[in-house]
Amino acid sequence: MQLTIDDPRILRGMEVQLARWRERINAGEQPLGWKVGFGAPAAMQKLDIRAPLVGFLTDRALVATGATVSLAGWVKPVAEPEIAVHMGRNLSAGADRDTVKAAIAGVGPAIELADVDRPPQDVEQILAGNIYQRGVILGPCDASRAGGVVAGLHGDIARNGSAFAQTSDPQALTGDLIHIVRHVAETLAAFGQTLRAGQIIITGSIVPPLWVEAGEEIVFKLDPIGSVSVRFAATNA
Repeated sequence: MQLTIDDPRILRGMEVQLARWRERINAGEQPLGWKVGFGAPAAMQKLDIRAPLVGFLTDRALVATGATVSLAGWVKPVAEPEIAVHMGRNLSAGADRDTVKAAIAGVGPAIELADVDRPPQDVEQILAGNIYQRGVILGPCDASRAGGVVAGLHGDIARNGSAFAQTSDPQALTGDLIHIVRHVAETLAAFGQTLRAGQIIITGSIVPPLWVEAGEEIVFKLDPIGSVSVRFAATNA
């Protein structure tokens, strides 16, 4: 996986995105971590990028598992079952694979919520808009999988009470988790930031994204770790 900051679209988009991140942190939001997007091979080919795009998460993005989220004002809502990597140590640029593994405290399930409110074609605008990020539901962290161990994980996604998708290869669409974590650390370092202990990285959808509507419920079980769920409504309760 190669760093893509030589791409002027990414340079400009990340500069805008991180300026907005700093504004929000200065206004009182707490940094939660980072996300990657468009990491599937077909998506990277379509956007002519060599690695996933990187966005930010703050505590304001957190949604409790089982909560109901209003889709009022959303354009094209999507839910993405993902693996969350929980960082146990700071990670600087230039780390080798063993150092990256040593920095990972564990992994767990997550669902990212996004709103594709503009065509997903302009890399600079996608980054400036923080890759459509609207929320994240985090499940338990399995510390026995420190180092980013994903062997034996099985993902089951239920939609409205019925089985919808499953995978026994959670890296098939995202790529290698260790590469993703290293890529995030390298990208952040290029813009004067550090991937820090206590932060999380949601690493991309492990199945094709689910376009969702009001009235639906999504449950993501990452066996044997645990599950997360979310419901959608047309208006605020």
